[in-house]
Amino acid sequence: MKIGELSRLTGVSVRALRYYEQQGLICSVRDGNGYRDFCDAAVDVVRQGRGLIESGLPIRIIRELLPYLDSPTQLMPKVPCAYMIEQVTRQREQLDRRIRSLVRNRDAIDAYLRAARAAAARAARGEAGDAA
Repeated sequence: MKIGELSRLTGVSVRALRYYEQQGLICSVRDGNGYRDFCDAAVDVVRQGRGLIESGLPIRIIRELLPYLDSPTQLMPKVPCAYMIEQVTRQREQLDRRIRSLVRNRDAIDAYLRAARAAAARAARGEAGDAA
């Protein structure tokens, strides 16, 4: 099937499908005219990949996980191995670090806004002071 049909059947954009192919989640063969041709099984792989992405897993983990899924609707191996659990744990820890950083950034912006609003209020009242 052509990439447009795969997109229609899965609800995944053509651009995302090209990215999935580039990352090794799906593969195609090129027709003589250069068009990508995907096998029917690509539909299930794309749907599984979307489900795993929506679970928060990055492509690098999904690529390793897909061969161990037994059915097209399965998003987790029947018996997750220690390596998979370790990789997902590391991903969770990375997200925690990013969240802590974003919270610090938000708090810094809040402090800046409080100072800016106070300076603007002082200026509106005609008070002298350094706004910077």
